[in-house]
Amino acid sequence: MTLMSWLILLFLLVWFVGAVRRIRLWRTGQPDPVSLLAGLMAMPRRYLVDLHHVVARDRRMSHTHVATAGGFVAAMVVIILTHLVGLHSKWLSGLLLLTTAVMFTGSVFVWLRRQHPPSRLSKGAWMRLPRNLMLFSATFFVITLAGSPLLPTGTYSVVIITLLTLALIPALAEMLFGMTWGGPMKHAFAGALHLAFHRRSERFGGGRSTALKPLDLQQPQLGVAKPTDFKWNQLLGFDACVQCGRCEQMCPAFAAGQPLNPKKFIQDMVIGMAGGDDRSYAGNHHPGRSSGQASGGPTSIITESLVSTDTIWSCTTCRACVEECPMMIEHVDAIVDLRRFLTLETGQTPNKGAETLENLIATDNPGGHDPSRRTHWAADLNLPLMTDVKQAEVLFWISDGAFDLRSQRILRAFVTLLRSAGVDFAVLGDEETDCGDVARRLGDEATFQQLARQNIKTLNQYRFQQIVTTDPHAFHCLKNEYRDFVGGHYEVLHHTTFLEQLVNQGKLPLEPATASNMTYHDPCYLGRYNGEYDAPRTLLNKLGIELKEMERSGFRSRCCGGGGGAPITDIPGQRRIPDMRMDDARAVSAETVIVACQQCTAMLEGVVEPRPAVKDIAELLVEHLRVE
Repeated sequence: MTLMSWLILLFLLVWFVGAVRRIRLWRTGQPDPVSLLAGLMAMPRRYLVDLHHVVARDRRMSHTHVATAGGFVAAMVVIILTHLVGLHSKWLSGLLLLTTAVMFTGSVFVWLRRQHPPSRLSKGAWMRLPRNLMLFSATFFVITLAGSPLLPTGTYSVVIITLLTLALIPALAEMLFGMTWGGPMKHAFAGALHLAFHRRSERFGGGRSTALKPLDLQQPQLGVAKPTDFKWNQLLGFDACVQCGRCEQMCPAFAAGQPLNPKKFIQDMVIGMAGGDDRSYAGNHHPGRSSGQASGGPTSIITESLVSTDTIWSCTTCRACVEECPMMIEHVDAIVDLRRFLTLETGQTPNKGAETLENLIATDNPGGHDPSRRTHWAADLNLPLMTDVKQAEVLFWISDGAFDLRSQRILRAFVTLLRSAGVDFAVLGDEETDCGDVARRLGDEATFQQLARQNIKTLNQYRFQQIVTTDPHAFHCLKNEYRDFVGGHYEVLHHTTFLEQLVNQGKLPLEPATASNMTYHDPCYLGRYNGEYDAPRTLLNKLGIELKEMERSGFRSRCCGGGGGAPITDIPGQRRIPDMRMDDARAVSAETVIVACQQCTAMLEGVVEPRPAVKDIAELLVEHLRVE
């Protein structure tokens, strides 16, 4: 064997030992059954299609990644066949020349990007990666070229070939040793297996999976206290982080200066899993925190020295981080798992959190209102009750907007539209209770499950074709999260989707709108959670409104700050999230912000005037109903 062969063999053995060690770290997590064979077989498509669907949002980086990563994988296969197996042919030599050339081209673009990197990218060890990528590909290219018939025999001396081989040591160390022992390439090994054994396999193939995983309330400990309490494939997912900072760039809490950086949070979990501290971390920290403050180990309580509880409670659960992550890591799941322990085991729900949860238990609504007042807003509307009619085409789920004066105007507008369209509908009235969204996001899984089962029992008493609600949070719970409980299978529509159907059927004739300078705010629980971006825009288009889209819209919409119980836990920052969202509207000179969520309405109308007006889409349609 040549010196080259021994070097490759040595580093492959080191790679293998590191891989076994890393797998053992992941397996310290809790069991989560997966099909190993099916996952490995599905991994190539998940990598080449699903992952690159996200990466391709930045076309330049997508092409760079294809060239660099694809070139490396193909080159390594040929290198092993040539230098270890002993297969030699002009075809293999030509293929190795091609793959290393492609890899070198990609690594040049990686190097160019690192010359003036955006602040979201981690620096430190990541800054040496382009050099070693180029060294790896260029050296193998030259050595292969020297042994090919393309150059005269003896073009390169033995000394030069030996020096080139020795120059490969840092490159091989980066690419193989660093892949399983820690370093910038760690994400390559962990990332491939993370895609194979992802906890939410439903996300692949164009699917959507956003419902929180139910918690077994019979377990001796509820929620996650230490790294080993996470599922093993969650630990694997943390290790897949490439530290690109796209989650950081999208996070509303980070932008507001609250003590949460989702990228740093994931790296904190890696530190906890492997043991150590964050002194080598070279990215942006949680706002208000600095290097060297975080340390932990696999069996250490996470909130004691690794992550501040304020970091955990700053999250609005908007899923902007998850939507943007090119490695498809589930940040929100991990944060809610930690909240479950804090709430259910220690009772540490900050500010008005404990009071809200007590209200839900005592009165079935987060505000502590008398449950018998749930239909007082509609005293003059003579709403049909399910308890009287027993069946209807549509069950109108009122949600807790029934207790809020501003939300009541939205509810009344929607009732007007239902009656104008001749819809056969009814409401549950006092039988309806809170859907459990706030309880679940605050970590009180026990109260959520109690409310869910109570509502399912009530719903199962009646016959209806659809449930329609103006509240995206209730929409999400009823549609997605009740499915884990017996009987929780209903066709659930958000009112924008239902109204679009009515307009398309000609049941809601509309007059063209005369107002202009309008923009639309996408609610997180309607858009990112449920993929509904078109129906509201179609309705506005039917009115002849040409929207002025904000820079952050659609799947990249900025959160209003109202989700995940954030207004209840109220962790201070440098700015308020709804203020930033209103600035987005001002930037396009909008005079009116159209919304489709009662919580978004409350948050955006809480911004100090002067500001654009805020109007629900149901209110806008009522204003433009054509009177026959």
